[in-house]
Amino acid sequence: MDEFFSTTLGMFTIMLAQSLLVVGFVMISLLFLVYGDRKIWAAVQMRRGPNVVGAFGVLQSVADALKYVVKEIVVPAGVDRPVYFLAPMLSFVLAVLAWAVIPFADGWVLADINVAILFVFAVSSLEVYGVIMGGWASNSKYAFLGSLRSAAQMISYEVSLGFIIIGVIISTGSMSFGAIVAAQDGPYGLFSWYWLPHLPMVVLFFVSALAETNRPPFDLPEAESELVAGFMVEYSSTPYLLFMAGEYIAIFLMCALMSLLFFGGWLSPVPGLPDGVLWMVGKMAFFFFLFAMVKAIVPRYRYDQLMRLGWKVFLPMSLGWVALVAFLAKFEVLGGAWARWPVGG
Repeated sequence: MDEFFSTTLGMFTIMLAQSLLVVGFVMISLLFLVYGDRKIWAAVQMRRGPNVVGAFGVLQSVADALKYVVKEIVVPAGVDRPVYFLAPMLSFVLAVLAWAVIPFADGWVLADINVAILFVFAVSSLEVYGVIMGGWASNSKYAFLGSLRSAAQMISYEVSLGFIIIGVIISTGSMSFGAIVAAQDGPYGLFSWYWLPHLPMVVLFFVSALAETNRPPFDLPEAESELVAGFMVEYSSTPYLLFMAGEYIAIFLMCALMSLLFFGGWLSPVPGLPDGVLWMVGKMAFFFFLFAMVKAIVPRYRYDQLMRLGWKVFLPMSLGWVALVAFLAKFEVLGGAWARWPVGG
């Protein structure tokens, strides 16, 4: 019995340490993501950006986080207090929870399950509840309208994201991220990855990820010129920080998904170079750079344009692509390492 308890305790300690390592990586990355987002935006507009707190302003994100933590939490009168405080916590926890199945290298994953994609999609779909709860509990028409717009937007583009991911699953024959990355391991490096045969869906996935995470030019739920600050308008201090942290973590998760699904994950783009976690992190950073550049240079869409793009353009295209991929996979024309294509070797 003592041996059983000692073994169980050892396993629990290891799992706890691994969980803290993943959460620590995500939270530290969050500080640099916010800093990089502001620096890129400033550079495009020929401004300095953060440059005072710390060397080159790298500690500005830390100072901002501390400011939110120590500020007084102002709760408006008439709010549903339990739901009001539960909403930001739910948004943050669900955003972090999805990282449990994201691999950073071969074997570098907290929970290696064979339905990892299904888990990520299920958890990310639940994040809309945090938005709805926040808008409803705030007892404000502006917040409530913002939450409705955000929920409609997130659900609309989740459909397209789901169909795009189904195309990758059909090509691989597995919902495991490890199997998807292994299927892209061909003799021609980056030209063996799924971005080439799935190129139209890479573009759709990137744009849908922008809309799913409320990033410009699809940040209508929190467009200050239309609905003040959207569903977060009645939040301040730490609850507001949790909402924003969950949003940036979800953005970084989309960067990880793009890297795993279409760009080889931790695989080296050049044959002969060692694979590893640095390639994975580098690809995620590159895609976040693209997210930041879109925020800086693309004008905001109108809400009717946003919904029309999702339902009348992206949905038919992604659904048609699923049918095409299924047809090609049936005859083994498109599959792991491209199946019968010359890339497969």
